[in-house]
Amino acid sequence: MKTFAIATLGCKVNTFESESYIASLKQKGYQEVDFKEVADIYIINTCSVTNTAASKSRQKIHQAQRMNPDAMICVVGCYVQTDADSLESMPAIDVLIGAKNKSKLVDIIDSSNQFKEQIEESRDLDFEFLPLSSTDKTRAFLKIQDGCDQFCSYCIIPFARGNERSASLDSLVTMAQDLVASNHHEIVLSGIHIGRYGKGEGMDLVDLMKRLIEQVSGLKRLRLSSIEITEITDDLLDLMASSDIIARHLHIPIQSGCNTVLQRMNRPYTVEQYTQRVQEIRRRFPKISISTDVIVGFAGESDEEFEETVRTMRRLQFSFLHVFPYSLRKDTVAASMDHHVDPSIKKQRVAQLSELSKTLKSMYEMQFVNQEVWVLFDSYQSGKVTGFSSEYIAVSVLMDKRPLSQWYKVRITYRANHRCFGELVQEEEK
Repeated sequence: MKTFAIATLGCKVNTFESESYIASLKQKGYQEVDFKEVADIYIINTCSVTNTAASKSRQKIHQAQRMNPDAMICVVGCYVQTDADSLESMPAIDVLIGAKNKSKLVDIIDSSNQFKEQIEESRDLDFEFLPLSSTDKTRAFLKIQDGCDQFCSYCIIPFARGNERSASLDSLVTMAQDLVASNHHEIVLSGIHIGRYGKGEGMDLVDLMKRLIEQVSGLKRLRLSSIEITEITDDLLDLMASSDIIARHLHIPIQSGCNTVLQRMNRPYTVEQYTQRVQEIRRRFPKISISTDVIVGFAGESDEEFEETVRTMRRLQFSFLHVFPYSLRKDTVAASMDHHVDPSIKKQRVAQLSELSKTLKSMYEMQFVNQEVWVLFDSYQSGKVTGFSSEYIAVSVLMDKRPLSQWYKVRITYRANHRCFGELVQEEEK
């Protein structure tokens, strides 16, 4: 039996794609092993959103080569699309696939053929359907959309992923039904720009969510991976208010809390517009978790602009922050801007906002002490089961192992070591 190992870098869309490769290879009789083990086939599902991600992608290629010089090495994804020239000359790589032909990967592997995609500059791509069967995870990611047409000045993704395109409503309903039938009762809708699902095709994200809620029997939680503030419509909020199936957590990237930086980033809102919308969301859902992405050290970001961002983060009281240092990417508008910030200053700013994120997370989660939440347990270790609430709060309960992929009502009793702990209230499913 041939073995394969896969390394996944980057976003939730890559996670979905990797899970599809894994499921399809297992169906063909291949056995998965850890990437640190010797395997017949190595797949590196790459990312290029930052220089660090690109570097890690290269490291994984070299690691695979060291582990087994005779292995079939397949390199897939965004880093291939943006840095094809540097990869095409590497003789160790047998399969090279960028933004398209991902659906062919498993068949290429199974036929033991070498394949190096001719990388095209055209962004005009069709949505590629990747099959996904049951995995051993308790929640499932469902890729509904790909590509981005927003062209933020710092971002390489529109070049790496191509134009915006969406899966059909019917195909997504069918896939969701299959996932729930396989005991995945929480589905996370994923994409590069999911708020623009169905753009130009006579459908939108709310249409999809309604169909999933109405037609997927047994679906108990529907979560959005990330959505732009400009795409949180009144219709979406109305749907959330009408259905407790939709998770009470929105991850809404802000990227900067300073208007002058947002303008240089080519973001489509001001701090005031963002704030007003967040206030409306919280008016309707007082305990909702709102988290965000922040980039620090963007081209020309002054000390004053950074401090304005810090004040904005405190004022908006996010439940947590994902903080990234700005990474210069070639072919983006920002790459040609002046006054790039020293790496040591970026590091200091990341540390400062990361500490603030810990404080904000603690403040948010402390609201739920002595409150009851429904939790989907997804792991068991050392006498405790752990899972996530609708608000994406990690909750651990000290008890014997319980069946995973089931729902339990838990009373959160205390918070310690950056985690909430609770006691079981109700074992039957919600």
